[in-house]
Amino acid sequence: MDLSFLSVPGADALTIALLALASFCTACMGMLTGAGGGPILLALMALVLPPSLLLPVHTVVQLGVSVTRIVLLRSFIMWTTLLPFVIGGAIGAAAGAPIFVSLPGPVLLAFIGAFVLLVAWVPSFGMIGPEKGRFTFVGFIATFLGMFVSSTGLLIAPFVAHIAPERRNYAATVAVLGMSMHIIKLTAFGFMGFAIGAYLPLMIAMVATAFLGNFVGRHILSRMPEQFFRIFLKALLTLLALRLLWVSARDLGLF
Repeated sequence: MDLSFLSVPGADALTIALLALASFCTACMGMLTGAGGGPILLALMALVLPPSLLLPVHTVVQLGVSVTRIVLLRSFIMWTTLLPFVIGGAIGAAAGAPIFVSLPGPVLLAFIGAFVLLVAWVPSFGMIGPEKGRFTFVGFIATFLGMFVSSTGLLIAPFVAHIAPERRNYAATVAVLGMSMHIIKLTAFGFMGFAIGAYLPLMIAMVATAFLGNFVGRHILSRMPEQFFRIFLKALLTLLALRLLWVSARDLGLF
């Protein structure tokens, strides 16, 4: 079935349905872990969307995912992290990429993977300095790198995990920080002249199914034992970080 009347370039009904289903599944996963869903969805969207528009469209969908997650978990947000993160993120987006944009993509992936492993396995590193300064730094580096790679939610997750009293505080706070990062990125993409209006029907469908995924994930999260959640989160962050390192090494021709 051709959906050209919806102005979705290169996407038929089956493609839109499969991406909407992927959005549901990865949103549910993201509600439980705060990380992992975004990179998986990005890889699936890369099979359909042109590379030049992949990051902006993915950012819009992830913004919708974050907003719906915030609606469901708003009472658990740790608001003191938001302002420092936004300040750092604004500086990171404005700084552009005078250093990192000149580096190969695999080098950036290796940096993110190594950084996540360090924060996940060395708890004291995730607690360095006062909280405001720490989250200003996290906002800067996550948004700065997020202009060029789209796995930087992993950078936020371990820092929030270190200060979150329980799993719902963690999920809610990662969502609100992710929302602010996506807004900053979209503002920067707008100034750079990206036009993604033709993909609006696809984005609406994916955000709608993401809300359902978040709704299902919230109920699972509420019933998940806290200790199991912490073990599961650490294991997932480790696996995702190792995958980034593996992809980086492969693309650099190290094996």
